[in-house]
Amino acid sequence: MGKRHERGNNVAEYRLGLYEKSMPDTLTIREKLEHTRQAGFDYMELSIDESDAKLARLDWTAEQLYNLRADMWQTGTPIHSICLSGHRKYPLGHPDFKVRQRSMEIMEKAIVLASQLGIRLIQLAGYDVYYEEGCDETRDYFLENLKKAVLMAGKYGVMLGFETMETPFMNTVAKAMAYVNAVGSPWLQIYPDLGNLTNAVGEEVPTDLEAGKGHLAALHLKETVPGVFREVPFGTGHVDFVSGAGKALELGVRAFVGEFWYVGAKNWEEELAVANSFLREKLHEGAQHSRTDS
Repeated sequence: MGKRHERGNNVAEYRLGLYEKSMPDTLTIREKLEHTRQAGFDYMELSIDESDAKLARLDWTAEQLYNLRADMWQTGTPIHSICLSGHRKYPLGHPDFKVRQRSMEIMEKAIVLASQLGIRLIQLAGYDVYYEEGCDETRDYFLENLKKAVLMAGKYGVMLGFETMETPFMNTVAKAMAYVNAVGSPWLQIYPDLGNLTNAVGEEVPTDLEAGKGHLAALHLKETVPGVFREVPFGTGHVDFVSGAGKALELGVRAFVGEFWYVGAKNWEEELAVANSFLREKLHEGAQHSRTDS
């Protein structure tokens, strides 16, 4: 099984989380927490995507929340962050008022859910719209609702972090910083995706990460190839995990999540452990690389 990070034996101490969708959806959340720990990861990142099943999590009952908190405690595996991709279907900048209303309802419920579960960080999709064509109007709506969302986040003490996406609207840290600066709140930061960044800026990833200095909350570690953003096995793409992780560590990032997907493999449990070892090795090399450069 995967080897967990030993506290205190690394100058660049960090925590490595596991994306929930790396495991079969037939598992209960408790089972996913158990497999996360067994594979050597430190925490799990919960998914709330645009599917009805995942969005229903926003309406968990008090009993369901109590049981999940107990599951985290009993398994020793916390949920540290939420990947909130449900806004793809209901984006903050949608031209339809009713869709924007649903978007803000999702936002508020996600923040409250995080607060109830002790989750500290929500990864926010950097889209004004996704399935529609963006324009000045959608960008204005996006900023207007983003400011409201950040006030909600501050009310509950939950941080929002922009994911750098696969669309030109916000595919770089520099673009995300424009909105972070426009809002000017400690509750809005950046949670970049290393794979998406690589497809956007290539070898300039460290420079782009530098643009977010002081505002990087965590980092998604994902493999990509040019034009492909999902389901690329680690080590088969073009992402330079060592330089990206090294720069992130240098800039103070200490929370990382391995993002990959379960695609039906029978040996998926082994794949979790292999991914854990691969990513920890890259993080270790990145820490060495960062100290050498400094």
